[in-house]
Amino acid sequence: MIKIKTSFLIGTVLFAAILRGNDMFGQNTAKSKSTVSIAKAKLPFEMPEVQIPRFKVDTLNIIDFGAIPNSEELCTKAINDAIQKCSESGGGVVVIPAGLWTTGPIKMKSNVNLHTKNGAFISFTSDLNQYQLIESYFEGNKVLRCESPIMGVGLENIAITGQGIFDGNGSAWRPVKIGKMTAGQWQELVQSGGVLSKDGKIWYPSEGARTADEEKNKLPKKPTVENMAPYKQALRPVMVSLVNCKKLLLDGVTFQNSPAWNLNPLMCEHLTLRNLTVRNPWYSQNGDGLDIESCRIGTVTNCRFDVGDDAICIKSGKDKEGRERGKPTELFVITNCVVYHAHGGFVIGSEMSGGVRNILAKNLTFIGTDCGLRFKSVRGRGGLVENIWMEDIRMKNIPTDAINFNLYYFTKGAVEDPVTGEMIVEKETVSEETPAFKNMYFKNIYVDGAQQALKIMGIPEMPVQNIQFQNMIIRSEVGIQMNYTANIDFDNVDLKLDKPGISARFFNSQNIDFKEFNSEGENQLFLVGGNLTKGVTLNMKHRKIYSKDIKVLESIKNQVKIIE
Repeated sequence: MIKIKTSFLIGTVLFAAILRGNDMFGQNTAKSKSTVSIAKAKLPFEMPEVQIPRFKVDTLNIIDFGAIPNSEELCTKAINDAIQKCSESGGGVVVIPAGLWTTGPIKMKSNVNLHTKNGAFISFTSDLNQYQLIESYFEGNKVLRCESPIMGVGLENIAITGQGIFDGNGSAWRPVKIGKMTAGQWQELVQSGGVLSKDGKIWYPSEGARTADEEKNKLPKKPTVENMAPYKQALRPVMVSLVNCKKLLLDGVTFQNSPAWNLNPLMCEHLTLRNLTVRNPWYSQNGDGLDIESCRIGTVTNCRFDVGDDAICIKSGKDKEGRERGKPTELFVITNCVVYHAHGGFVIGSEMSGGVRNILAKNLTFIGTDCGLRFKSVRGRGGLVENIWMEDIRMKNIPTDAINFNLYYFTKGAVEDPVTGEMIVEKETVSEETPAFKNMYFKNIYVDGAQQALKIMGIPEMPVQNIQFQNMIIRSEVGIQMNYTANIDFDNVDLKLDKPGISARFFNSQNIDFKEFNSEGENQLFLVGGNLTKGVTLNMKHRKIYSKDIKVLESIKNQVKIIE
């Protein structure tokens, strides 16, 4: 097995550096340092210093440009005029004071810090006429999409800071599934207007939105701004779209209620995201929190997420377009964040066709997220995910898997034996469309309640490989389950099952090493199967393994070694 060097442990130097970075940026930062010094931190990979934007002390107030607070009058022009004037004058700070503000799309410009005062609530209008259809991106591909509430392309030295709240008015855009609401909530939603799907299980804000989702055959074969206008409500934008930008700071602000994904930096460099609150209703379709996509060099620190889909998500493009773009997400340090409701707490995929590498996620807390650490892809994506470190992760009350690898996302390419859990999958030829996950390191993982501790669903032609699990304490109903894996190490893993069952079962896997393993509550320790399985070593921390504790497929018995 290729060992990931444990000598690269993260010390207090990293956190001191990041904390210093949190203090070095104010509203007016002409005298502030321009980088977060992480060069001396003992990261497990070499990483350049993250460049922080700097701004002139010049300050413009949107009121001086005609914005009227506490009314429904749009202040779109006032905000954008102030931003434009600030940028043309060499940069500075544009202030949104306390008050209720209604606006259409905000267009960021280089060298501008859009600063929101405490008490500023910026609500994006539900008038879809304010959002033009444009060539944009979604899920990694170029598409026709509505303008984002906040957007910028090809910018440098930009920031959104302060204590204000940006509300994307997502309920004007999103469909809602009946299963995600109480009966009373569903009745109120239906009575508010909109239309239902043919089966009555999905509410849409308009007939155009329903048609675009349910009857795609009716859509124009060659979409244009003109012929897609009747369906624009289905072309939901991400709330904050920043594309090909450099030196980006988001600090202190609340972003909530987005039409689709919330924050989506794409092909950006030198990102600093800190002290953010990111919120969406738990039923929000595509309501991701943060999707870092094909970006390089950044930190995410001290943020809070409570969203309707994945929370902290790493992506790099989808299928052929993502592979041809060839821009991996790399060189990120994600620390000191809390996730409440989400489909996944920390996620890589499923759009990872450009690759993901050199990521450290440390000191994260997940409370009630559907899944904790989630890695997903599918044949056809391609892309390589490697050199990922996850340390000091705490989870509480996880409804599904604490850790999950799923290489069959949104497909039915695998048949799972309902009794043993063994998967029967046809092997395919390795190509550029084959996704790969390898060289990943999990350390100090603590889970107080999950449906399953670990589930890995690999593919036979490219097993999930070179994975280390070290110093883990997990309480769950179901234990460890692996299919099509290779070079997997468990070192000092303590498992407590709330229901009698099998602690660890794995099939068609090679070079599996359990060392200092401990288990409670099981009625069987190990189930080992699959004709391709070989090189298994089993060792318990406080007990001897007896024949009744392990069941092994007869044809591979000589591949299993018990170490006393």
